[in-house]
Amino acid sequence: MVRIAVFDSGLGSLSIIQEMQKTFKSEIIYFADQQSYPYGKKSQAQLKRIMRKSINLLEEFFPDFIVVASNTPSLMLELGTKKIFDVKPPLKEAKKITKSKQIGILATESATKSKGLSKYIQKNCPKSFKIFKINGTKLVDLVESGKFLTEKKYCKKIIKKELEILNENQIDVITLSSTHLPFLKKYLLKEFPNIQFIDPGNIVAQKIYSKIKNKQSKKNSLKIFTSKDTKNFQSKLLRIGIKNKVNFLSF
Repeated sequence: MVRIAVFDSGLGSLSIIQEMQKTFKSEIIYFADQQSYPYGKKSQAQLKRIMRKSINLLEEFFPDFIVVASNTPSLMLELGTKKIFDVKPPLKEAKKITKSKQIGILATESATKSKGLSKYIQKNCPKSFKIFKINGTKLVDLVESGKFLTEKKYCKKIIKKELEILNENQIDVITLSSTHLPFLKKYLLKEFPNIQFIDPGNIVAQKIYSKIKNKQSKKNSLKIFTSKDTKNFQSKLLRIGIKNKVNFLSF
């Protein structure tokens, strides 16, 4: 049986987990470290401490692999190893799709301001492409708060306001570079029908599948942990149709 630990600061991991469960069968340990939310406003030093503690904590479950299901620490720190998978903007895919050669990276404030993202763009994009780094922190909050399910008019208003830049440029492809953002895809497509939004979840799932395809589990299973209020997190999950019990886990 393959065991994979997946974590971030809240609901974001679920967009990766959903893609993983579509792609292969495994036992998943999901840790929503809400005590550390939001990663997007943490310094590099703070994130380094959180990542070290989270990975050490999850090692106690003896996972075959660990997925850091958040773009922010993935861009700000060097985390990827043979055992640890991180999530970065799918620029390779964006370059293939764009016609205008103008690509938006929608990410948290920390990620957009990080040297890590600048280096990543430099490494993966020739100068013939114009890359826009767009702060999506307020959009991430819409997901983590659960407002994306209950306050549709408010969400539409925030999305319109925060993404005004899309009306002022010829951006035709956006990478959803926070794992929370795929939950807003319906809103985004409705507001910006001429833009393609790329979710990196499937790319991550395929990378893991290539490592485990010959030793998959017989069925999918999911154990959920949070470092904050279990009842509150349970109610958020119920709203999106996840009935699994939420357990408490902390450093």
